[in-house]
Order: sequence, then C-alpha cells, then structure tokens
Amino acid sequence: MFVDQVTVTLKAGKGGNGCVSFRREACVPKGGPDGGHGGDGGSVSFIADENVSSLAYYRFQPLLKAKNGAPGEGGNRYGKRGLDLCLRVPVGTVVKDKDGLLFDLTAHGQECVAAKGGKGGRGNASYASSTHQTPREWQSGYPGEEKEIVLELKLIADVGLVGFPNAGKSTLISRISAARPLIADYPFTTLAPNLGVVDIGKYRSFVVADIPGLIEGAHLGQGLGIRFLRHIERTKILVHIVDVSPYSGRDPLVDYRVIMKELEAFSPEVAARPQVLAANKVDLLGEDKTRLARLRKMATRKKIPFFAISAIKSEGLKPLVGALARALERLGEKDRSRAD
Repeated sequence: MFVDQVTVTLKAGKGGNGCVSFRREACVPKGGPDGGHGGDGGSVSFIADENVSSLAYYRFQPLLKAKNGAPGEGGNRYGKRGLDLCLRVPVGTVVKDKDGLLFDLTAHGQECVAAKGGKGGRGNASYASSTHQTPREWQSGYPGEEKEIVLELKLIADVGLVGFPNAGKSTLISRISAARPLIADYPFTTLAPNLGVVDIGKYRSFVVADIPGLIEGAHLGQGLGIRFLRHIERTKILVHIVDVSPYSGRDPLVDYRVIMKELEAFSPEVAARPQVLAANKVDLLGEDKTRLARLRKMATRKKIPFFAISAIKSEGLKPLVGALARALERLGEKDRSRAD
C-alpha cells in the first residue's frame, strides 16, 4: 500500500524521579545523603532509509511513545536512561508540526530528533551542603515532549511525467526503465506515483517519476486531485505527455494548457521548471498530421523542446532520453558552478 501522508502523535519519555536515600552502613554513623538522579527519558527520532518506500506503517500507529527514564536509587546510583524510539521513513520525507516545516530528510541515514525526552530529576545527594547535611528534597523527572506531527513523502526524482489520464505516462516509464506499473485502457489506471531508473550508459542514470493523471479542476479536488503533485516538487525537469491520437476526443493544445493551469495553481515555482513536450501515440495519427503539427508549432513558439513518440512501439524514445540526460547534465553543471 502506497501511503504518502500521515498524522501521528509523538510522546517522548518522562525523566525518572530523583531518589531520597541516606547511607546506612555498619561503623559509618551519619553516612549522609546518597540519593541518585533519575534517568533521562527516551527521545523520538526519524531516520531516512532508502529501503523504505511508503509511510504505510504509520497509518495504523497513531501514537508513538519512547520509554521513560528509571528513578534514581540509593548509593548515588543514577536511574537508567529511557530507550530512544528510532523510526525509519522513506528518503524524501518532510516532517512538519503545527508551526510548519521541522525537518526535510533527503539523504539515506539522515536523522532528526522530533521529540526530546524529559530530563531526570535530582536526588537528595545533590542538595547536601555544609549547612544542610540531611536534605530530604528531591525532584520529579520532567515530562518529555508530546506533539502532533505530519509526515509527508515527496519522492526524489530527476524527471517528472505529467499529463492527462491515459496519455501514456505509464507505458513510457515501462519502456525506458525497469519499472512495471499497471497499464490498462481506462482512465486513472495509475493510482500512486511510480519511480523508474533510466540507464544512460557509462554508469550513469536518472530517476523518472510517473505522476497519476491530472484533469481540469484537479486543484479543486476533482479526479485524483493534486495530492500526488507534491512528488514533482523535487524534480528538475517536467515532461508533458500529450495524447495526439484522434481517439482521445480531446484537443492536444487544450490538454497542454489545462495541465499548465493545474501546475500553476499548485505551485508557480513547479510550473516554471524546465519542460519537455512529448507528443505520444503518433502511430495512431494516420495520414492526417494536423494535430501533431499544431502542437509542434506551439512548442516552437514557446521554445519548449518537442519530441514525437510512440511509447507503446518504442518509437522516438532514444532521442527523448538523450535530451533529458543532456538537460540534467547542464543543470548539474549550473548547480556545481553556483556552489563554487
């Protein structure tokens, strides 16, 4: 089950109470106070793990608790520290609370402490002084943090495929990578994003994300809504897959404009990313190439790289993949130059 957003309550461990104790030993009169401190409570932390692909585990775990610290003991013995609760989440998980973003886990092994355990209380030995030699004061352990957290998964991919349902996104990702998404001849076949790794040779590759189909009004909740568009927020390039076959019953130019409108409604920053336009299903055009020509003319006017492809017959895919690889390489060079 693919789950990309959950709300959980985190409860860190309470610190252990301090101890009130006095040394009792033969031949040692008035041994003095020896009550130890309580142990600190355990904290709750998240660790990004590339072997985890979904937040499904947390869907049925609404409350996540770390262990409490143990109380102090006589003989100046400190209480045992409560065990931390370390939770594994997919790489790309965003941790939020009511005030906004807390952590963004974008690398394998990256860790964050989301709820800190309470500090243990002081035992009576720490209250002893030259004028107060038999203290009976002690301190309770402090409670650990408790907070409601939203975990939101944003897949990390280089290229995002967007388009109407049945435009051929799943077929394309299955042809250029080893991904095997469900492919069928009805709308909304893809109900969750798919990731595919495209091998471009010389030990190089890039990751493609297939986003479930958008329709007009998606930003208002129609169709599958825009809940999956968060997965292209990290992508560097968007590939618009447009169905140019006469059997779709739609105008390719209108399809492109509708998708752009939905992207802009979701995030103007995402809509401004570098784009590539891929006219799919050209094998079904027959003699009349008007639909393809109109879309190509619009792409030329907007200076958008344009490719005519047939994903199901693997036609035109090599030039498309090559162009994406070169574009990603240029973007990588720009990022490195900014870092220098």
